[in-house]
Amino acid sequence: MATVETKDLTPEEKTWQTHLFLNELFGELDLRQPRREPIHELISTMLSHRTTHANEEKAYYRMRELFPTWPDVINAPLDPLTEALETSQYPGAKAINIQKALKLIQEKSPDFSLHFLKDMSVEEGMAWLMHLPGVGLKTATLVLLFNFHKPVLPVDTHVFRVSQRVGLIGAKVTAEKAHTILLDRLPKDATVLFNFHKHLYWHGQRICTWKSPKCEECPLRVFCNYYQEVRLKGWG
Repeated sequence: MATVETKDLTPEEKTWQTHLFLNELFGELDLRQPRREPIHELISTMLSHRTTHANEEKAYYRMRELFPTWPDVINAPLDPLTEALETSQYPGAKAINIQKALKLIQEKSPDFSLHFLKDMSVEEGMAWLMHLPGVGLKTATLVLLFNFHKPVLPVDTHVFRVSQRVGLIGAKVTAEKAHTILLDRLPKDATVLFNFHKHLYWHGQRICTWKSPKCEECPLRVFCNYYQEVRLKGWG
């Protein structure tokens, strides 16, 4: 395991050390590996809000089973579409947003490919995606990073929780602000940002869990605020 002088690390230094430690723990990932199609990534991420990955997948594939093409989804009666998405939280609202978003995408790209985003700047791509109903900062950054290798950083609940516990961001920082703070501390390199996102995501799922984090298994405990201030002092 990597070693580092951990006394009095700044949040900026902690951010980079977190990247290095988790790269070693989980192994460096290749961003060029095949991924889901951009439209799949977009719609699935819209479905993932406050929903487990397993239930997001069930909702997506049930929708595609009942409505096999994107025009079918656009033209689906709202009640059957909502029922198809019932394993996702807020299925009615998501059904409405998905239909509205698909209509706007169809106007720009009749084959629903989203490949026009590749030629847009980060700012243009973010603005275009976030004008779609139901698409926020996390969804837009996931699509741009995963599918088009743009230098952006998605911050989901796991990345946010780990970052706050370790002390990369302050306790009062919002998830939206965390996107900017963490991105500014890391190289504008899509591979680095992809690994940082995926590794913190896995770390939050497997070790730094919301309930009963497995601090004894965590390599970040040497500079983690939560471990140093809470667990070692017996407060949690």
